[in-house]
Amino acid sequence: MRILSITAALLIAVGISSLSAQDKKAKKSPMKTTEATIGESEVTITYSSPSVKGRTIFGDLVAMDKIWRTGANEATTIESSGDIMVGGKSLKAGKYSIFTIPAEGKWTVIINSVSDQWGAYKYDESKDVFRVMTDKVETVEATEQFTIAIENGMLSFVWSTTKASVSIK
Repeated sequence: MRILSITAALLIAVGISSLSAQDKKAKKSPMKTTEATIGESEVTITYSSPSVKGRTIFGDLVAMDKIWRTGANEATTIESSGDIMVGGKSLKAGKYSIFTIPAEGKWTVIINSVSDQWGAYKYDESKDVFRVMTDKVETVEATEQFTIAIENGMLSFVWSTTKASVSIK
């Protein structure tokens, strides 16, 4: 009986250790956070950051003219402690999801009221707070890992050789 108890305890310890090691492995699309102060508001954007890994991104991995979760895994979120302006439109304090629709010359940036969702699988257009159009530009240098940045009054989405930006104030 004692040997059985010891064996069971060892199996449980090995199982827990194995799960813990899996949790410590780097995710293929690690979570990233972009933080900025916009006026008097603290703004945090949380997203999963996939890598190019030699793939064709826009038009292949990410479909053109279709809703994209704007990253990987969970929907990308934006949270602000106060009211801000995104693409010239007013966004009340709170937490929202960000979706985009990549297209050849322009992107649509979407702020959606449902912040807790996985990908774009249950995306509901009727929950959109607003949509703004933005120009897309090709960059000289490629960016391996998808990045969202807030710099110089612009909210930018950069991946591979593509960059789309909207104003944020």
